[in-house]
Amino acid sequence: MLSDASLAVDADRKEKRGAAWSSVVAALFLTGMKLVVGLLTGSLGILAEAAHSGLDLVAAAVTLIAVSISDRPADDMHPYGHGKIENFSALIETVLLFITCAWIIYEAVERIFFRSVEVDPSFWAFLVVVVSIAIDVTRSRMLLRAARKHRSQALEADALHFSTDVWSSTVVIVGLTFVWLGRHVFPRQAAWLDKADAVAALGVAVLVLFVSYKLGKRTVDVLLDSAPDGLRDKIVAAAGAVEGVIKAGQVRLRRSGPQVFIDMTIEVDRNLTVERTDSIASGVEARIQGLVPGADVVVHTDPGEVERENLARRIRGIAERNQIPAHNISVHEDNGEIHVDLHIEVDDHLLLHQAHDLASHVEQDLRAEIPTLARVTTHIESRGTGVSTGRDVTAEEGPLVERIRTVTDGVAGRACCHSIVVRRLGDRLAVSLHCGFDRNLPVREAHRTSTRIEEALKAAVPEIEQVVVHTEPEQRPDGTR
Repeated sequence: MLSDASLAVDADRKEKRGAAWSSVVAALFLTGMKLVVGLLTGSLGILAEAAHSGLDLVAAAVTLIAVSISDRPADDMHPYGHGKIENFSALIETVLLFITCAWIIYEAVERIFFRSVEVDPSFWAFLVVVVSIAIDVTRSRMLLRAARKHRSQALEADALHFSTDVWSSTVVIVGLTFVWLGRHVFPRQAAWLDKADAVAALGVAVLVLFVSYKLGKRTVDVLLDSAPDGLRDKIVAAAGAVEGVIKAGQVRLRRSGPQVFIDMTIEVDRNLTVERTDSIASGVEARIQGLVPGADVVVHTDPGEVERENLARRIRGIAERNQIPAHNISVHEDNGEIHVDLHIEVDDHLLLHQAHDLASHVEQDLRAEIPTLARVTTHIESRGTGVSTGRDVTAEEGPLVERIRTVTDGVAGRACCHSIVVRRLGDRLAVSLHCGFDRNLPVREAHRTSTRIEEALKAAVPEIEQVVVHTEPEQRPDGTR
């Protein structure tokens, strides 16, 4: 049993083929009618219309074949489907139009300047043109509705082609009217009014050439995979509006019949999870399909740096250019203003006013190169460049080592402290230790805990001047970390 989707597809195919078949039948009737009346009346305008309708018949047949093939699904040999057969049929239609126009122009010039042909502006001549206009109006509207509904370029080209028949037929009526006036109202001007039929044929040719050029240009653009005007910019804007997209990159577009294929890249924050990245890509696909219904969209994500990350990198580079390492760089936005806090490291042998001068110089450079900074606050730290001669007294300070372990475990809330080393620096002490934490603990929380351990040890043992806490993941049951 067929699904609802399959039934809908079959219904669409039948509707498209029905529209194409009705066009073939109408073109066949009009071609025969115009040919008979044109031969009986000798009107080049009507014969030109007959040739035009004959071309319509060929074009309608080509369109029928094209819409019958274009709906076939994609296969290994045609991964983009068979839609371009519709564009190819439009190209054939354009070539036939140009050939017909060349013949009409040749015959019109011959009749205007080199030979005379008797034209009979009879009732039948006018009738056939009026009937042709009525049929062409009905046919072009029906084809245009089907073309818009199914996004079929072949049907759209057919509709555009037949809509020009209405105007060209109107031109023929005008030409026949002038001939009739020359025969019955202005006999003295009959000689040049008789030329009006040939001039009308030239008018038909000009109209058809104009439409052929437009149709041909569109067809060639599609066959050469030219991007529709303005569509790329709209896609970039739509993708950029999706939350999480840093910027839209390369966009590739191609049409295959009614189907539009879009391949594009977007940059997203490189620190996002796979799930979040996929969600952003899906959001971009949905936006584009809302812009181009039914489009086949493929979005490739590239890792990128967010603006704050780039700004932090620039700040670090400016500081290091002054040979001053920087860390703990925080960028804040407040009512459109950017505020920066950072820690800088200076040699510990400097005096405070010297260190402050260095910090001020860094701040000036930051404001000069990044004018958008509203406030810069630096925290001065010693980077401990001096080489100490501290003596390892760990073995001699057993009670102190145990106190350090007790304080550390108390702050951590678990037994985690090991590998304690105590060095004496004159009347001061330097302590280093290892502390194992939950392996899934965020590094920010681990740093906060190690900072609290440092503060607690200095408060508990005032002689301690330096504390280094090495944080590490706790061991697994198998002894690995």
